[in-house]
Amino acid sequence: MYAALWRILPGPVWVRILLLAVIATAVVFALFTWVFPWLDGIVNPIDVTVEQ
Repeated sequence: MYAALWRILPGPVWVRILLLAVIATAVVFALFTWVFPWLDGIVNPIDVTVEQ
């Protein structure tokens, strides 16, 4: 998968590294902004079902 992504990206090595850094930053930003808050609403860690 990483080799295929590396071949798809245009430009010399330093441009590819810069593009990968921007893509990784965008993915992490999207996860923290939309995915994790949505998932927290579905999987509530406060609702414990194990009793002592």
